[in-house]
Amino acid sequence: MAVQNRIVKVQKRNRALVKFDDTRIRQAILGAAESIGGFREDFTPGVNETIFIAQGTDAKIAEFLADAVVVCLNSDPHHLISNFPPTIETIQDEVLHAMRSYGFQNTADAYECYRWGRHWLREGAITADKFAGNGFPQAQMDQTLAWNRQHGCDTVAGLNEIIRDGRIKQLVDESLANYEQSLDEAAGKVLHRLNAGDHVRMLWVSGPSSSGKTTTTVKLTDRLQKQGLRFLMLNLDDYFWSLVEHPTDWINDRNYETPEALDIQLLNRHLIGLLAGETVDKPIYSFKEGRRTATKRVRLEPDQILLLDCLHGLYPPITEGIPASAQFRLYIETLNVLYEGDGTSGRRTHFTDVRLLRRMLRDAKHRNHAPLLTILHWHYVRSGELFSIIPLSRLADHIVNGGFPFDLPALKPFFVGSDGLLPRVEDFAPYAGFLDARIRYDRAKTLLESVDGFTEKQIAEFIPGDAVIREFIGGSTIKIPHNE
Repeated sequence: MAVQNRIVKVQKRNRALVKFDDTRIRQAILGAAESIGGFREDFTPGVNETIFIAQGTDAKIAEFLADAVVVCLNSDPHHLISNFPPTIETIQDEVLHAMRSYGFQNTADAYECYRWGRHWLREGAITADKFAGNGFPQAQMDQTLAWNRQHGCDTVAGLNEIIRDGRIKQLVDESLANYEQSLDEAAGKVLHRLNAGDHVRMLWVSGPSSSGKTTTTVKLTDRLQKQGLRFLMLNLDDYFWSLVEHPTDWINDRNYETPEALDIQLLNRHLIGLLAGETVDKPIYSFKEGRRTATKRVRLEPDQILLLDCLHGLYPPITEGIPASAQFRLYIETLNVLYEGDGTSGRRTHFTDVRLLRRMLRDAKHRNHAPLLTILHWHYVRSGELFSIIPLSRLADHIVNGGFPFDLPALKPFFVGSDGLLPRVEDFAPYAGFLDARIRYDRAKTLLESVDGFTEKQIAEFIPGDAVIREFIGGSTIKIPHNE
């Protein structure tokens, strides 16, 4: 169905004006969908099923969404002035708005990651061989899927069968051993760099929210300390701007997930100064007061390596002026590949849902933050990681999988039952406009219902205290600063 369009031109990034071509919008949307297996990955009953019924094919759905973008663009009268047309960036914003408004969250995520990857490519922050595409590290995912298939846990049905048959302890042990081996490889790479003559002075552990950075940081540095390396840890939370400089939205929420939540210029100056042997006055931030309350003098000794556990450790402005040869960058993400049901649908469960559940539990147990608010905040989390974390992931010197086949069974007991943390459907009534939150909630709820959960006894007996999941379910034998 054709829609009215009065936009004639588009402003390119170099400010040149070119003819508006809506077919390019349709092609970009369809490409994003095809990169994740088609629009079926976004089929959500009660949200967009009528679009699937009316349009029928992926090509028709892409055309429908492209028409919605055109309608949005035409609604702004400024775009109709021939010499002041919409910019490329404005059009991309509207593409994301249209897809998310109709519940096509996974396609939108793939589009957004690709968009910002191209941005970092144009900026020279990454090279073509480091371009992350839609954000799915296919090589690592294929490797994980092969391991899961070999162990019979590549589907929810297969995982449930392992739990029911009493074979889960072996799966826990073997998957943790696989993770530990990856850390051995990371430590080996650091030592190889040092032995080859690289003057590595910074060790970054980066990755999206609730991917397991803290446990991984401790385990990796323990390995390296046994080889004689010394570390100085810098807490980057101290570089947050004061609370008054974080504007709130209409539900009084703040976006702490963007790299600009940190004083990047000050942080960059301090990093450069520390590597140069200078003493810097590092800020001390009080989260209770929401501001910096003091400073602490810090100096990096010549035989020390600066240790940094940070969401945005790959973000180029933070390390501007610091050569890559002076850094070792580890990236961690929950990359466990698990298919819904018995796998016949071909739809995978989502990495982000595991991290969302982890964060809901951590926020509730350690930060007195209601799970509902964590879900409502998650759109900020995804926006930040799709801009400055995931598109830059291939800059890492080593990638660790922080997701495990037993994550969901271990998490389930904390969310179900009369005392469970999972919000009720009616809790979302005041937030009807938060479609992203409702979709993620419904998906996580359905996923938890499909998985057989551990008992408290199984958690106590089968999951060791130094496992990544202990950061979130409790009982960690590793010191977790943000849980204290």
